Amino acid sequence: MTRGVVRREHLEHLIRASANLSDDDDIIVVGSQAILGRYPDAPPAMLTSVDADLFPRNHPERAIAIEGAIGEGSPFHETFGYYAHGVGPETSKAPRGWEGRLVRISNENTRGARGWCLESHDLVLAKCVAGREKDWSFLDEALRHGLVEPDVLRSRLPLLPLDEERRATLARNVEARIASGDPGR
Repeated sequence: MTRGVVRREHLEHLIRASANLSDDDDIIVVGSQAILGRYPDAPPAMLTSVDADLFPRNHPERAIAIEGAIGEGSPFHETFGYYAHGVGPETSKAPRGWEGRLVRISNENTRGARGWCLESHDLVLAKCVAGREKDWSFLDEALRHGLVEPDVLRSRLPLLPLDEERRATLARNVEARIASGDPGR
């Protein structure tokens, strides 16, 4: 196994382990590794995290058990080189309706448990709300590799759970990033 950065097979492992720990076969993935739901071979520049932010869909309060058992510094982390960051549903500020656009991961590697990853446009916008430099770089990479469409981003901006002033500022920043990209996009 590749150590240090969460790849698709690692995310599947984290989904399986999280489902077992929480006794909930539906795990929501909201952090950057959610890109692996739709794009299992996402560009390496987008896969820089050693953790996956996630929570049990039906029992979000059990995220703390996940954090304790397979979180940062745990024997799981020491063994595999990656870990789960148990978060709550309030962590991600995705556009309204995100729940209906989740991308499912379920296979032998997840033991049939279902990982529900934020759809790429919802994920990118939620990261833009967080607003760290790495989040803006994530947007740039998603645009550069064609993993998100500018028009879809624009259409979902009004759905972000932000006040009007903050949403307008965010929209200007997103638009500037879109405009600075390839003219052929």
